[in-house]
Amino acid sequence: MDATSGVRMATGNGENSYAVNSRLQEKAILEARPVLRKAIEEVYTSLSTRRSTMVVADLGCSSGPNTLLIVSEVIGAICAYTQKAEKRARDVEVQFFLNDLPGNDFNLVFRSIEHFENPGGKEAPPHYVAGLPGSYYGKLFPRQSVHLFHSSYSLMWRSKVPEEISSCTHLNEGNIYIGKTTPPIVIKLFQEQFQKDFELFLKLRSSELVSGGRMLLTLLGRKSEEMLMHGDVSTLFELVAKSLQSLVQKGRVEKEKLDSFNLPYYAPSMKEVKALINKNGLFDVEHFKLFESNWDPQDDSEGDVVLDCASSGANVANCIRAVLEPLIVDHFGKDIIEELFMVYASTVAKHLAKAKAKYHIIMVSLKKAVH
Repeated sequence: MDATSGVRMATGNGENSYAVNSRLQEKAILEARPVLRKAIEEVYTSLSTRRSTMVVADLGCSSGPNTLLIVSEVIGAICAYTQKAEKRARDVEVQFFLNDLPGNDFNLVFRSIEHFENPGGKEAPPHYVAGLPGSYYGKLFPRQSVHLFHSSYSLMWRSKVPEEISSCTHLNEGNIYIGKTTPPIVIKLFQEQFQKDFELFLKLRSSELVSGGRMLLTLLGRKSEEMLMHGDVSTLFELVAKSLQSLVQKGRVEKEKLDSFNLPYYAPSMKEVKALINKNGLFDVEHFKLFESNWDPQDDSEGDVVLDCASSGANVANCIRAVLEPLIVDHFGKDIIEELFMVYASTVAKHLAKAKAKYHIIMVSLKKAVH
């Protein structure tokens, strides 16, 4: 899969769009808010002169309300800090770059800016927002030009499906990601692709950050080190594969089509992420945390019981459809979409009747190391 065209969320703001079905991602941003605010304060106080430009980049920004939520959080944090510190606000301007692949719905993002409500009012620093299409697995900025990188729910996406899998040299039969029947060689290839991508990402961002610059990353991960006990995010995609298998049995999808479809994805463990950061040596870890979020984005309860499995199944299906529909349409065509996600909603509901399922989300706050 070409890194400049493949992964993109469902566009627009209709009922099946990512913009309408991204509450799960919003919850992760709000969970990370205290850590983000601390990073913003440290960047703000480190600016060398009173008249400065602070550059902030959101990588994998997508579209919808969460995109400008980051802009709001940064401005709000600066205003809150200057009030709390009882210091005269510096003459700081903030430049925001919203980055995603060219297939992202940037038009919706730009239209949303017109209705953006400034959280700081008259006290807010002047700020400017620009779109930046391109892969974050490539160079994006001049050297030492960015103060803060933010990326939420993005870095589990790979630059591509490993070539040996996409070429069907090694088959992941009946699966679209790592499932219980995935061969060990395929698991290894997914893992190696993550290692290559993440190491490259860290190297590129380090060169683009100013000395002492910060980076806050949240991504879907897993609790267990055991690959075949991959966790609930793997189960989520196994249920998509199961739903596709049911369409194969009905003659709606060719088996070969399913066997050649794999997600450019990998949910790492905390140990894997930490090991690559330490090996890289370009960043100091300021904060590291694993937190959980229910599969159903509308379910904010902390209990272990799903009260309405059918409703939760539909909510999960809407959320996953907003993420996967463009990839599925590219590979299978659009004729199966409605049927697939009806089957999927029912399949998820049956799964949730057995036990409540949760995502595991890794949050890591990094500071560029001084050498």
